[in-house]
Amino acid sequence: MASCPSPIPNFEFAQDEIEEAVRNGRLLSMEIEFSRRCNFHCPYCYVPQNPALENELSREEICDVILQAKNLGAKKIIILGGEPTIYPYVLEMIAFIRGQDLEVEMFTNGSYVTADFAKQLFDHNVRVVLKMNTFDEKLQDTLSGTKGSYKLIQAAFHNVKQAGYPSKEAFLAVSTIICQQNIHEIVDMWQWLRDQDIVPYFEIITPQENAKQNEWLRVDARKLYEIFSEIAEIDRKRYGQVWEPQPPLVGNKCLRHQFSCLVTSQGDVMPCVGVTIPVGNIRKQKLRDIIKDSEVIQDLRDYRHTIMGPCRTCEKADHCYGCRGAAYQLTGNYLASDPLCWKNVDRQEEIVRLPVAVDDIIPQKPPMRVVDTLLTVAERSAQISVKILEGMPSVGENGIIDDAIYLEMMAQSIAALNGFKQMGASESAPDGFLLGAKKLEISGKARVGDTLHISVYKYARYGDFGIVKGTVSRGNHVLARGEITVWHNTGEN
Repeated sequence: MASCPSPIPNFEFAQDEIEEAVRNGRLLSMEIEFSRRCNFHCPYCYVPQNPALENELSREEICDVILQAKNLGAKKIIILGGEPTIYPYVLEMIAFIRGQDLEVEMFTNGSYVTADFAKQLFDHNVRVVLKMNTFDEKLQDTLSGTKGSYKLIQAAFHNVKQAGYPSKEAFLAVSTIICQQNIHEIVDMWQWLRDQDIVPYFEIITPQENAKQNEWLRVDARKLYEIFSEIAEIDRKRYGQVWEPQPPLVGNKCLRHQFSCLVTSQGDVMPCVGVTIPVGNIRKQKLRDIIKDSEVIQDLRDYRHTIMGPCRTCEKADHCYGCRGAAYQLTGNYLASDPLCWKNVDRQEEIVRLPVAVDDIIPQKPPMRVVDTLLTVAERSAQISVKILEGMPSVGENGIIDDAIYLEMMAQSIAALNGFKQMGASESAPDGFLLGAKKLEISGKARVGDTLHISVYKYARYGDFGIVKGTVSRGNHVLARGEITVWHNTGEN
């Protein structure tokens, strides 16, 4: 079964294609959810057990965003879920996508892949990725959270093979998560699939949603390295496939943020299923504008200059940044080093986690500093907190702060966001100035002892200038809101 040696792949796209997509803000693929409905209850799934099912995209909206992706250069549409075969119009959507001369790849648990359905998938040349985690019936039912799932998966496997999968024209893969319960059979499963010309999609579990509640699935990072390395050696010797182990995919590398994105069933655009930061919604903006304007996506595409911590200086950094989903879910920081990578096991203290003190990321120093802690970072936005103490600027004799300090809190909060994002590229906090303010509304007073939360959102940017909307709250009570104009020396202009 050996073939010519091949370098480690990247979702079937050549490196020059990926580099062109980055340069020109284009796509090579797009992941999309038609619906989040599912009949399985997998304990590791990224979809919550009770997902919101209202207000899902219409067929017209799905078709429109697929056309938008095609216009951005996408060659492949990847159908996720939920379970796609539950969606009543899945074959109609597949026919539409293929009619646009785009590849279709569909992840399925196989529940409704009858012999006839499998034949239609084959006729449409759909790339099928069947979820299968083990040879053991009882364990498969456990990992699917559904009695009888093993038999459904095996029936689907039989049906797709009878339909003509795999072949040169009909791509078949098996998606498998690596967990404590199946790790003893992972190597055998890999070889079993390779021997049938079925592509193994084996991956580390991303610690989000259901997986966060099920620690019993977790595998130690050093053990994962052993398994990856053993499979790499088998692939090299037996199958002529040459690659180096790196998380989160066995035999592949995940730099999908360079060329892909996810559109959820409600229209939110996210970098991937693990980086659950909405960067826009297709019901409000065109996909091209979302990708062009998203600072999160641009940060991920410029990862060699933005990743923080040990992943930034790793010898594999040119073609690996670990799992962005794991980094975000475990640290709250989508630019953090991957805490689950075996190379970072003994470097956890170097990984930048939120919340973080603002001391070194804004230029203001005591007593002029009026914010304390950066809590969260999202698309052009952040949440910051501060506890009002005696001796802070503008605290009156009665212990009440002056109204004007609210504007400075907003300005320092957006400075904290900008400074934080430059931690991967700069040793010092960037310079910045508050240039102006308008629409300031004061609806309450803060006093010594209060803990305030500041929310800022940069809704417009012109080079180093930004227009920011800010809100200052105590608990559920909004004390002030307004709009400020700021300048920050980002070094881009």
